[in-house]
Amino acid sequence: MTTTRNTAEENGATGPVLVLGATGKTGRRLVRRLRADGVPVRAASRSGEVRFDWAEPATWAGALAGAKAAYVIASDEHPDAVAPFTERAVAAGVGRFVVLSGRGIDLVGPDFGQGMVAAERAVRGSGARWSVLRPNNFAQNFDEDLWHRPLRDGRLALPIGDVHEPFVDADDVAEVAAALLTRDGHDGQVYELSGPRGLSFGEAVERIGRAAGRPITYVELTPEEYEADLRASGRPEPAVKSLSALFALHRTGVTAAPVDGVRRVLGREAASFEAYVARGVAAGAWS
Repeated sequence: MTTTRNTAEENGATGPVLVLGATGKTGRRLVRRLRADGVPVRAASRSGEVRFDWAEPATWAGALAGAKAAYVIASDEHPDAVAPFTERAVAAGVGRFVVLSGRGIDLVGPDFGQGMVAAERAVRGSGARWSVLRPNNFAQNFDEDLWHRPLRDGRLALPIGDVHEPFVDADDVAEVAAALLTRDGHDGQVYELSGPRGLSFGEAVERIGRAAGRPITYVELTPEEYEADLRASGRPEPAVKSLSALFALHRTGVTAAPVDGVRRVLGREAASFEAYVARGVAAGAWS
């Protein structure tokens, strides 16, 4: 398979790739992968190497200067900023966009994912080359933020039932993003990304607990109980509504079946949840 470095050189991608959300789950992995492949990167975020804030258009020009491609992670707090940013990016010379979105995003209501919706719409109408990634829930949600503390405390409680989720490894998402940013043949494509097999959240928690050698319990909540738990933990109301809407989407089953986007782009199967858990246990994630 052609390497990212060789393909970037052949396509003349000599300007830097702008990576928004460069300190986040996929962003920091993408920055690391591109740099390892010899691709110049401008790592941008509110607290990263290059300052970028959706709420402060004055920070956009420095992030965009000289960039030829951009990885876009939009903010749900500022969806109206995406279109003007995209226009400025094209005017500054960005000719390719890769947007991080989510599976089922076209089916959710106004409480979740409006930044993703705005980003997909903006790049489609930009006149530049574009592609979209729509992943399932990241496996890394279990060890990096969202569900990490509850698992460390020995109890994860969610409103999802027995609906399966083919959790996708964030490393796979970053590798796919790197390919789309530096290789031709993906323009105008929407790639859904998942792991190879679906698990219920209860099964996922059982696998983590067994591998970590400690008891961790999964508890099923009603949507109302889940929202009450989030409020009690100090989550602001927009975050409560957003997470509740996300699980409402998953309960429909629309994201339950595995998809082949990783294999279509990378020519290999997606990483398994068990491989992710083994790495997490080795790193002491749930000790």
